[in-house]
Parts: sequence; structure tokens; C-alpha cells
Amino acid sequence: MDPASIDKQILRALVPINGLNPERFSELTEKITVDTVTQGRYAFKRGDEDKKSVYIIAGEVELINEDGRALKQVKGGTPNATHPLAPLQPRQLSARVLKDATFVRVDSDLLDLMLTWDQTGSYDVVELSKKQDPDIANEDSGDWMTKILQAKAFHRIPPANIQTMFMAMQSVGFNKGDTVIKQGEAGDYFYIISKGKCQVFRETPNKPEGVRLAILSEGDSFGEEALISSAKRNATIRMATDGTLMRLSKDDFETLLKEPLMKTVNLDEAKKMIAKGAKLLDVRLPNEFEKWNIKGSINIPLYFLRNKIDTLKESQRYIVACDTGRRSSSAGYILSERGFDAYVLKGGLQQIIPQT
Repeated sequence: MDPASIDKQILRALVPINGLNPERFSELTEKITVDTVTQGRYAFKRGDEDKKSVYIIAGEVELINEDGRALKQVKGGTPNATHPLAPLQPRQLSARVLKDATFVRVDSDLLDLMLTWDQTGSYDVVELSKKQDPDIANEDSGDWMTKILQAKAFHRIPPANIQTMFMAMQSVGFNKGDTVIKQGEAGDYFYIISKGKCQVFRETPNKPEGVRLAILSEGDSFGEEALISSAKRNATIRMATDGTLMRLSKDDFETLLKEPLMKTVNLDEAKKMIAKGAKLLDVRLPNEFEKWNIKGSINIPLYFLRNKIDTLKESQRYIVACDTGRRSSSAGYILSERGFDAYVLKGGLQQIIPQT
């Protein structure tokens, strides 16, 4: 079946596809596959590793365990059908069709990358009136190195790493109006502004030239989230003035900054930490959280974390989790960068989310 023939409203109701912005949603719908499976056949079988999120949009299916027992029946068009069927890989259950059924299949990694891309790197939108524009040209005379070293994140990085980082950085000059990074491109460098100012733009379908979101000054950094999540750049950065940027390669960033800041725990370690008072911070979308969550966990979606970070206690230890670990890695870095004692759950919640 041609994916274009599927009602977009049906696709828009699927979780977590419904968390994508319109642009990402349109991109994803071009990459889905739709197929029909007749009664008595299987949509997938226990043990399969297809790396697909599978949704039933018409017909009926039953989920069967290793003993051949039917645990649950799901009908297309019902609330249960808005969530992927038995998502854990390899499949823990088989899906046998009870009535001829239509399925939507989405590449799970692609969906997760798009969600991460959408939900990271969001800047608070600032009003940039003409009265503010002249301020862009007023260069700050502060010491960018001092500003960077005063950041809480750098207090947790070994001094040798910081020294190596400064030695490994390349100084690159830019002119006013130059594009430093382009939305949609792969991440290659982490940047710190040593002189001048930059402007942040987000391209949208209605404004392909970009909506201006924020101004970054000396000592501010950018570009890390695409390196952490392996997603594409989620914004365009242009020079607001002539200036100089210090850049660090992806490999050096991961070795010198990401690894010291990014702490991970496995499931058993997380359980012990929670028993001793750590809080589980679930950064999935609200409808993913409502479907299933760990009792006592806090839900702050990744896209909202920067705005809600002041509601978290710096004295509290947090274990950050999502379904796969990709979104939580970005969230863990954001928290660690701001001085929080944060750990990322290895493998994500998919290892314990009920398959029915």
C-alpha cells in the first residue's frame, strides 16, 4: 500500500510520532512503509530484530508469548493501537493477525533521532527589536576562557582534559553574516565564542530563511547536542559581528568533555541508587509517560528541560531515562553541564517497559 494513501491524521495520532514538529513529521511520513497481513499470518515473530516500530491502524492482532498464550488483543483505531506493538528488540512477543490488518512500520532509530533532533538545542525565543540590534555590535571585553572555566560543568572535568582541550582547539575567524553551522547538517565541531557575537536561527516551513531565536556572546558555546545525539544540527548559527570562534573536533569533544561529564548506570545500579534517594527523571513525551512509567518518576520532556531546569534541585541526584537512551544522553549532558549530579540509564527504559 502506498504510504501517501494513509490519512495523515491517523499517523499524527501515533505515539511518539505525534511529538514531531510538522517539518520532521512530513519527512518521516515519506519514509514509512505500510503493509497488509491476512488473517492467521504474523506481522512479526518473537525473536525478530527488524528495528521497526510497528503500529496497527486497521484490523485486529493478538500478541503471543513464548508459550503460545495470547496476552493481549489490539484493534486498529483504538487507544492501544496508537502505541507501537511489543517494541523491545529482539521481539519478546509474536503478533498474529486475527482479522486482516494494516500496519505502519517506521525505522525506530530514525524516529528516535528525529525526536532527539526536535527536542534538543531549543533556545528561549527572545524579542529582537531594532533597538536591540545595535547592541550586537558592542563587543564584550570579557575573558572567554575565564567565563568557560567558571562554568559548573568544567569543575568536574579533570584539569589535564581542560589543558588538552585548549591545546586541541582551533581558532577560526569569521566575518559578520557568515554561517558557522547550518540546520540539517551533520555535527562536526563544538564551538566556543572567543570574540564577537552569533545569532541563532531556526528554519521552519513557513520561514525557510529562519526565525531568529537568540544571541550568543563571548564565552558561550554551541554545537554539542548534535555530537552527543548523533543527530543533525537543529539550528543555524550566523555571525552577528566579525569574530573569532574556538572549535573542538567531534572526537576530541567526546574524549575530553563528553566522557568526563556523561555518567551512566545500568539497571541494577539505578535501582540501588533510587532506593537510596535518587530520582528518576523520565524525558520521554507526556503521552509515552502516561502509557507506562515507573512509580515516583518525574516527567520533564527533553524539549522542555531547559525551561524547567530551575524546578530541579541541585542537591538531588537524578537518573535520566528515555526509551532507548538517546534522548536521555542529551538530557544528561544538559544537566551535567549545569552542575547537576545526573546519570544516564544505559539501554533506556525499553528493557523494562511491559511489552503489552
